[in-house]
Amino acid sequence: MSRASKLTLAGTSLFAVGTVVFVHFQQKFEKEAMHQGVIRDMEQQRIKKERQLDFDMQRALEEEYKKGQTVRESTDELPTKELPNR
Repeated sequence: MSRASKLTLAGTSLFAVGTVVFVHFQQKFEKEAMHQGVIRDMEQQRIKKERQLDFDMQRALEEEYKKGQTVRESTDELPTKELPNR
């Protein structure tokens, strides 16, 4: 084999190996990034569930308090004092 063909073979072999290694690491990083997205989604779902439970508890307390109190929704205006003329 000539020197030029040896250099060409070595160059293309290094390029191929480099490409395979690059693709391998790129896939590894993408897989980790996707896994972090799943973890983030699970955490958001947990927080949403906690907030919904808190909301439901507050709603139940509100209903309980309304049972024990007389609450009326009124738009009647309170009597106002008349100011003396100046």
